[in-house]
Amino acid sequence: MPFKDILEQAKARADGFAKQHNINLPPQIAAQLAPSQQRPAGNPSYAPPIPGNKPHNPTPQGQLQPYWRPAFSPNSQVSEHFKHQLGDHGWGNNELQNYVASPENSFYTPDGKLVLRAIARGGQFTSARLTSHSTLSRQRGSLVAVATPPCAEGIWPALWLLPNEPFQWPNEGEFDILETWNADGVNHSCLHWGHFNGEDWNKHRVMETNVADMARRPIRYEFVWEQDEHKGRNDGGGRAVWYIDGRAIMKAEIPAGTRRISDWQIIINVAMGGNVCQGKRPADGHYDMVVHELKLSDEPSDGWGRFQADFASAPEGHP
Repeated sequence: MPFKDILEQAKARADGFAKQHNINLPPQIAAQLAPSQQRPAGNPSYAPPIPGNKPHNPTPQGQLQPYWRPAFSPNSQVSEHFKHQLGDHGWGNNELQNYVASPENSFYTPDGKLVLRAIARGGQFTSARLTSHSTLSRQRGSLVAVATPPCAEGIWPALWLLPNEPFQWPNEGEFDILETWNADGVNHSCLHWGHFNGEDWNKHRVMETNVADMARRPIRYEFVWEQDEHKGRNDGGGRAVWYIDGRAIMKAEIPAGTRRISDWQIIINVAMGGNVCQGKRPADGHYDMVVHELKLSDEPSDGWGRFQADFASAPEGHP
């Protein structure tokens, strides 16, 4: 993607979060964040059905037991484990969707999957945005998500982390684990802890990973973190590694000023249209983010020894 497009998306995202969290940006920053003009509607080739039980060959975990694993049971309510965030105000990014709590847009399947379904129907757009009631709760640990994201023009699925509300964005941080848009076949792993201006230019780390078949099979994402338990609430410090299908794809030191990761929550959503999608609108149909597994564990999938080695050798994201 050309640098100009990346910068425009970054600015759009900064403006979106600022509006979403009622943040007043300095005038010199706000002047750079004018929303882009929408382009004519795109035409996705398909609205993916719910994938079946295709094996994804996760990394063996031995006898390790997760300390949080929501039961994706059709006999329970999604709201038991997640809060529905609601609204059709564009989320500061000119997005099209109305986030609702309808069982048509977020539900558990009979075979134990969580589905967030974005629906485009005659110019109406509904979707789901879920935030975990549980925080990460530990000074070090592992988040594993096995998911099949929808990939189509005008569709922007994400699984990411933000501090427990209330918080100051972006100063207290953001970790993006699964993020892709407009069927680009690329996962965008990110760490943000500053605005998109000259002073904060280096407070962003991004790594693009090509996953050409991401819409056709479950992808295994893992985020591993460790912090000193004696650090304060916003002291930062520590390390993190992002994984896709068992491969370390990005590492980062946790910046000073960010919230303790033990106080962060998981967010899953499917956005539609907006500045990040460059004004492209989804065609009529449904677009499913299928979460096959979600869990938090005290130890990474392959142990802390593997994490240490991966942190030594994995690449840092580029600013």
